[in-house]
Amino acid sequence: MTIATKPGFSRRRFLTTTAGVALASGAAFGPTRLLAAEPIKCAGIYTVPVEQQWVSRIHKAAMIAQERGDLDYTFSENVSNTDYARVMREYAESGYTMIIGEMFAVEQEAREVAAEYPEIAFLMGSSFKPDDALPNMAVFDNYIQDASYLTGIIAGSMTETGNFGMVGGFPIPEVNRLMHAFMAGVREMRPDASFQVSFIGSWFDPPKAKETAFAMIENGADVLYAERFGVSDAAQEKGILAIGNVIDTQADYPETVVSSAIWHFEPTLDKAIAEVKAGTFTAADYGVYSYMIEGGCSIPPLGTFEGKVPQEAMDLVEQRTAEILAGTYVTAINDDEPKSQ
Repeated sequence: MTIATKPGFSRRRFLTTTAGVALASGAAFGPTRLLAAEPIKCAGIYTVPVEQQWVSRIHKAAMIAQERGDLDYTFSENVSNTDYARVMREYAESGYTMIIGEMFAVEQEAREVAAEYPEIAFLMGSSFKPDDALPNMAVFDNYIQDASYLTGIIAGSMTETGNFGMVGGFPIPEVNRLMHAFMAGVREMRPDASFQVSFIGSWFDPPKAKETAFAMIENGADVLYAERFGVSDAAQEKGILAIGNVIDTQADYPETVVSSAIWHFEPTLDKAIAEVKAGTFTAADYGVYSYMIEGGCSIPPLGTFEGKVPQEAMDLVEQRTAEILAGTYVTAINDDEPKSQ
C-alpha cells in the first residue's frame, strides 16, 4: 500500500514528480546533510484545514519554498490528535527528510516519534522549548506580539465605548501573549479600556466563535479582537469593528476589519531549510523569526480604513514600528492567561 492510499491522509495533497532527495555525508548529529541542488522532501501535518488562519501561513510558506525549488512538499490536513503520531511515522518511513506541523496537543507522542528518526528534521509548533537531547527537533511559535500591539493602538483609537471583546481558541501561550500585547496597545490610546475575554475550546469552530462574539456585543463591546474565525462575521452583522489575527481578512470584511496582526512564516521556514541543507539543523527555538525585526510579522496598509483612523494613533504606530525595528522598543511578552477586566 502506498502512502497516498493509507487511511488518515488527506485526499487534497500537493504532489510533485521530483526524484527523492539525495543524501550526502552525515552531519555530526541530527539530520543527514543534503545535496544542495536537490529539493528537501518535506511533509506538513496539520490538525485543521489548511484554510485555518494559523496553518494557512505555514502552508503558504511551504508552497512558496516549493515553487522556488527548495522543497518537494506534500501535506495532510484534519489529522486527529490520536492519529498524529501514526501519520508522522508514515511520512518518516516514506523517505521524507523534513516534517513540519503543530504538536501543541501531542507533545509527548511527537517527541517520541522524532527520537525514533534522528536523520529527519522536525520543525514543529510547540508551547515548549527545544530539548538538546533531541537534536533533530526544533520548535517554533507565532511570536507576533509586535504586530498585535500595533493593532491595539489602532483599535484603542477607534472605540466609542472603550469596551473590547476578545475571542480566542485556547488559553495557551501563543494566544495569551497576543491578547496581552493587543490590550497593551489599546491602553496607549484608552487607559480606561475594559476587556471581555473568552476561549471557545477549539481552533476551528466559526459558529461557536460567532455566538461568543454576539454575547460580547450585547454586553457593550464595540470592537472585537478576532483571534478565531467567526468573530468578524459577528462584528459585520452587528455593524461594529474588528481586528484580525495572523491573516489579513479586510477584503472579506471591508467595512469591519480595521487592521490585522499578520504572521509571516517564511523567515522561520527559510532558516530551517538553510540549516537542513547545510547539515546543521539541530534543537533550537525558532520563535524569534516571528518577531517584526526578523520580518516575521507586520500590519497591512489600512486599505478601506485609510484616513479613518485618528492621526494621533497612526503617528504612534509609525513611531513604535521604527523603534521595534531599531531594537529600542521591545513589546512585552506575557504568556499568562488573560482575564476579563
